[in-house]
Amino acid sequence: MRFKRKTEDDYSLAMAPLIDVVFLLLIFFMVSTAFVDFTRRMDIELPETKGGAGAEREKVFQIEITKEKEMYLMGDLIDAEDLADMLTEGSMGVARRSAVVSADRRVEYGFVVKIMGIVREAGISDISVAVQ
Repeated sequence: MRFKRKTEDDYSLAMAPLIDVVFLLLIFFMVSTAFVDFTRRMDIELPETKGGAGAEREKVFQIEITKEKEMYLMGDLIDAEDLADMLTEGSMGVARRSAVVSADRRVEYGFVVKIMGIVREAGISDISVAVQ
């Protein structure tokens, strides 16, 4: 008489598909973090436009204005009164002849124009406004 052997059910996980999924997740997170803009330090909502050109970041002054009217020059918090002194050629170590103003869209237009006037009085004639 022949008896059938009982086969045991295999409840183990297949490791090859699991490793594939883990590597795909790793690649996804590596690629998605590469597109994060780490140069922006403040929460600024830029106004939107249909066209525009990017500026070379190494040769320009980066002026960022938050919605609370706090101003940052090259990442350092400054006052509006100190802006003209900071924009002079000797204070930053490099002769820069252009500036990019990144102002939050909720900041009053007059305040941004006042800052642009200070920049122009400091001898910088090439002033750009950053948009999204």
